[in-house]
Amino acid sequence: MANVKVIQAKQEAVDVITSKFRESATTVVADYRGLNVAQVTELRKQLREAGIEFQVLKNSLLRRATAAAELTELDEVLTGPTAVAFSTEDVVAPAKILNDFAKKNDALKLKGAVVEGRVVGEDEIKALAELPSREGLLSMLLSVLQAPVRNFALAVKAVAEKEEQGA
Repeated sequence: MANVKVIQAKQEAVDVITSKFRESATTVVADYRGLNVAQVTELRKQLREAGIEFQVLKNSLLRRATAAAELTELDEVLTGPTAVAFSTEDVVAPAKILNDFAKKNDALKLKGAVVEGRVVGEDEIKALAELPSREGLLSMLLSVLQAPVRNFALAVKAVAEKEEQGA
């Protein structure tokens, strides 16, 4: 009877992980081996503040969940101690936070990720991490949109000043 309960509990865990894979905009897989408790606590704090769920999960459960979510390409990085960051809202935030933390702490290694349903490697995670935040991209877009109007206003002002000097 205990075996049935254990199997049922594991299946429920796999179902939860599978739904997280499907609902997440970005899921980043990392090896946390070598981080001390204080470092892991700091990393969890940074991720929590950004609305990202961070869990240490068994590779066997993760493999079952990736099979159910049709993300089996991720299985090759599911070796050794594995921590997973799930972000349902921001695509860039988990990659940025984990990459920045890995730069300061050599023990944290990025293994792979699922970005909007597509499995990517470590290089693509780092490229994603280098992108500006959503707010940064929006401010860049706004300045690009404002530039023609600003230039037109300066040209009109220059013409008006020139006419005043001529009069």
